Amino acid sequence: MTDQPAQLGDVHEIAAAMPYARRIEGPKGNAIYQVGGKSFVFFRTPQPDAVDPDTGERLDDVIMIWVESESEKLALVQDPDSPFFTTARFEDYPSVLIRASRLAEVSRTELAELIQDGWRSRASKRRAAQWIAANRR
Repeated sequence: MTDQPAQLGDVHEIAAAMPYARRIEGPKGNAIYQVGGKSFVFFRTPQPDAVDPDTGERLDDVIMIWVESESEKLALVQDPDSPFFTTARFEDYPSVLIRASRLAEVSRTELAELIQDGWRSRASKRRAAQWIAANRR
């Protein structure tokens, strides 16, 4: 059995399934998933730092996912063919951006691992340790 390409619904499903995850609505109705008041998945509204290179129009399908470290971020964004990217606005943040239209370039399993890692990096040490202990394989 092969892993399925990720879909937009998977982002919501995986993020919402994390312990103590809370979905809030941003000022423009965009979904934000938090743990302990800290965002780990954030559906961005169109911003001037993420534009279509051909048209200059602001991208309306950008998702921010927190990552565990700067080195993980660099590993995801350095390949020019990667669907993950960053902008100068996120230079000092351990997070990556991906367009919903490119989610299928990532497997559902890879997406789940990324979101879970982001959740663990934002959760309290106690909650993260509990989750790790409960999910050891």
